[in-house]
Amino acid sequence: MKFLIACLGNIGAEYDETRHNVGFKVADKLAKDLDATFTLGRLAMTAEMRFKGRILRVIKPTTFMNLSGKAVKYWASQEDVPTENIIVVCDDIAIPVGTIRLKTKGSDGGHNGLANIIESLGTVDFSRIRVGIGNDFPKGRQIDYVLGKWKPSEIDMIEQKTDIAVEMIKSFVTQGAQMTMSQYNNK
Repeated sequence: MKFLIACLGNIGAEYDETRHNVGFKVADKLAKDLDATFTLGRLAMTAEMRFKGRILRVIKPTTFMNLSGKAVKYWASQEDVPTENIIVVCDDIAIPVGTIRLKTKGSDGGHNGLANIIESLGTVDFSRIRVGIGNDFPKGRQIDYVLGKWKPSEIDMIEQKTDIAVEMIKSFVTQGAQMTMSQYNNK
C-alpha cells in the first residue's frame, strides 16, 4: 500500500526554522525516524520510506509554498497514489500554537499552499495534518509572522508537536484516518 506524504514549506536556508516550514520539520523528523534520506527529485526533495509494510513517498516541494500543488499532483500521479492515501502536513494560523489536527477534507482555510493543492488535484477530499502556529501578530503583519522564526519559548513545544505529527502519520498509514483522529485530535 502506497502513501504520499506532502510536507509543505519553502526551500532555502532563510526559511529554516520558520513557522511556515513546520511541514519540512515534520518530514525531516520522519526521515530520521525511518532512516531515510531526501534527494532532489522533480519539483520536490523526495524520500521513499517503509513502515509496517507500507510505502511512504515523502516530499518537500521545491516549488515554494504557493505552488505546492504542482509537486503533489506530479508525485501522486508518478507513484499512482489515490487521493485517500495523500496526507498534506502544513502550518495553520487559525489554530493555537502547538495544536495539531488531522482532517480528511475541507477548505484551504486561507492557506495558499492548500489552495494550490486543491486547485491542482481538483478536490478537497485529501487528508491534512495542520500544525497550529497561532496568530499572535498585528494586523497586516501575517507574512512577517508566518515567515518568522519560532520564539525561544515555543521551540521545545514545537519539537514535541512535530514528534506527535510523525506518530500521526504512522497511525494514519496503519490504522486509518478515523482511528488517528480519535487518538490525536484535540490533545
